[in-house]
Amino acid sequence: MTAAPTPLRARIEAAEVVKPEGPAFSATPFTWRNPATIPPRDWKYGRWLLGASVTAMVAPGGVGKSTFVAGMALAMVTGIEIHNRKVWLGAKRVWIWNLEDPLDELNRSIGAAMLHFGITETDIEGRLFVDTAMDGQKLCTATMLHGEVNVIAPVYDAIVAAIRERNIDVLIIDPFVSSHKADENSNTAIDAITKEWVRVAAATGCCIVLVHHTSKAGSGEVTAMSGRGAVAMINACRSVLVFNRMDKADASKLGIEEDEMWRYFCVHDDKHNRAPAEKAEWFRLESVGLGNGTTDLPEDMMGVARPWSPPDPFENISPDHLRKVQSILSSGLWRDSSQSPEWAGFAVAKVLGLEIASDADKPRFERAADKRQAAQLLSTWIRNGALKVEEGPHPETRKTVKFVKVGLACVDGVAPPRAGGAEQGGAPARKNCSTTTTPPKGWVGGAVVLDEGTKVERSKAILAPGENEDDPIPGWEHVK
Repeated sequence: MTAAPTPLRARIEAAEVVKPEGPAFSATPFTWRNPATIPPRDWKYGRWLLGASVTAMVAPGGVGKSTFVAGMALAMVTGIEIHNRKVWLGAKRVWIWNLEDPLDELNRSIGAAMLHFGITETDIEGRLFVDTAMDGQKLCTATMLHGEVNVIAPVYDAIVAAIRERNIDVLIIDPFVSSHKADENSNTAIDAITKEWVRVAAATGCCIVLVHHTSKAGSGEVTAMSGRGAVAMINACRSVLVFNRMDKADASKLGIEEDEMWRYFCVHDDKHNRAPAEKAEWFRLESVGLGNGTTDLPEDMMGVARPWSPPDPFENISPDHLRKVQSILSSGLWRDSSQSPEWAGFAVAKVLGLEIASDADKPRFERAADKRQAAQLLSTWIRNGALKVEEGPHPETRKTVKFVKVGLACVDGVAPPRAGGAEQGGAPARKNCSTTTTPPKGWVGGAVVLDEGTKVERSKAILAPGENEDDPIPGWEHVK
């Protein structure tokens, strides 16, 4: 007679306990280390490119990305601060791997930058390496197979070997979309591909730069999220440099004519994982002739990106200019509104000799840059007390409007006022101001200490050579 089967519970209780095989984990206690003994990060180029990491460059087509890359590479291989970026620990070895332009075009772009910045072949000394897929050096790091990404590990391994062979500090892949044949909209695929570049960077200490296009559907300001395809590529990068063209609003603020806007673009890091936030920096595209013209063909003209800063409105402005502006404003009714034909900015234009046109008896500035300068001078003089804004009835309309009046008179021998420390990120602006002018050269931050607005105090530490603490301050004699 067959025995009855053992109940399931009894069989479970009688079963042998089998411990799973695999690694064992344990938490590691933190050991404090003096921060001063921790090695600094391996910055390659300013605080934009970091060793052993991946950086993305996101830019719309035609903004000046390729010319910027040429200049950046030349800055690193020479150690020259072409783009106002520090090349840490001396000249670097840079490899540009372009996947969409023929070698002749790259030679033109790099050659134009060398001509513009005065760089010779000797200055490079074999530290610049350039390859292009259009002339044989193709690159494919991944494909798609049955809907799944197939990362080609031997390709990445070969790149690691090539970087080590040449001691490459920075490798630039331009553009990223042409470096693989995977679905660029698949986050899974793009994440796997980018993570392999992260592995290459970590294995070699090299900074990998992936140049990335913006989405064609995108418009407006370019951000880190403006890149075409899957966002996984951006998420895997340590920093993301974004390029933006100058728009009409920027052009108006910076005094650039609309037909010149195409020459200007700005760059800033939109993902500050390992660097302090920085302000966007402007660049201007200059046209450089290569001198390669023949009797049958004209020379090639190439764009070169160089750093650009808005002009200083106070350049070449003297105290005499301010006195003349005050004289004109004192003899009439001048409005605070830049939309008015009686705007005080036209008085500034008259003194500076800026070009003014008249349409239907309404004056206007011929150049946006001139209007911007006049507005900045007025606003600074108003802030510093040389001019003041008062409300009153207009003599014709009787409506209450704002007029610009003369404040405290300009004193001979003292430079016209500029923006104080507060506008430049320094100490807060002083609350009591008893003059229209800034202190003479040698005073800390262009500011003084006023005691109840009646007495000027100065530290012996900031006295000019030969000055005595009790000597009167030029331009401040009226402050008792």
